Amino acid sequence: MRWFYLAIVIVFVVALIIFVFQNNASVDVSFLALGATLPLAVLVFVVYVLGALSGGSLYALIRRSVAGSRRA
Repeated sequence: MRWFYLAIVIVFVVALIIFVFQNNASVDVSFLALGATLPLAVLVFVVYVLGALSGGSLYALIRRSVAGSRRA
């Protein structure tokens, strides 16, 4: 089973490497008064990390809220 998981990880890493090399064009991003020019692959990575952090925080908040309401 370990080899199966390793094969899945390798497939995802290869797909990620292909994505990075195919999407190295720079894009302009602006938010309010801030602006930046960066490669599309970097932008996708930053958005992914921010989404994971906010989703994880929201999940923890809801979980804590539900656990607190069960104790009361």
